[in-house]
Amino acid sequence: MNYWLFKTEPDAFSIDDLKNAPQQTTLWEGVRNYQARNFIRDDIKLGDQVMVYHSSCKHVGVVGIATVTKEAYPDPTQFELSSDYYDAKATNDKPRWFVVEVTYLRHLKQLVSLKSIKANNAITELALKKAGRLSVMPVTKNDWDEIIAMSN
Repeated sequence: MNYWLFKTEPDAFSIDDLKNAPQQTTLWEGVRNYQARNFIRDDIKLGDQVMVYHSSCKHVGVVGIATVTKEAYPDPTQFELSSDYYDAKATNDKPRWFVVEVTYLRHLKQLVSLKSIKANNAITELALKKAGRLSVMPVTKNDWDEIIAMSN
């Protein structure tokens, strides 16, 4: 099993939206960064654990945990003309963007803020400390455990 951090803007889709979704499951659509796409397409597997991270909001940080319940398949929004995520260069034969499905597991007891993550020297590998713009990033077991401990 691997560990991941997925960023979302809570005014677009929050941990509460995931919890309230049918079967508490959603496809994680709209990723339009090639490095994040490659993680989704090539590396994220069934059963992997995901930290849900709220960004671009008043309270930025890790808010909950989800699990991957379906591996990568083409993001349907890339083919929808009316979608904000439409991509004219994507075709059914050569999709450019992919999604995984995630299912809600739980809220953290308390938000683990970006500020506290950056201040914690025990968190050593998390790309969020270095390249905060990536929407999907791997998390080492050590960094995962440290963030979970911080939430308690």
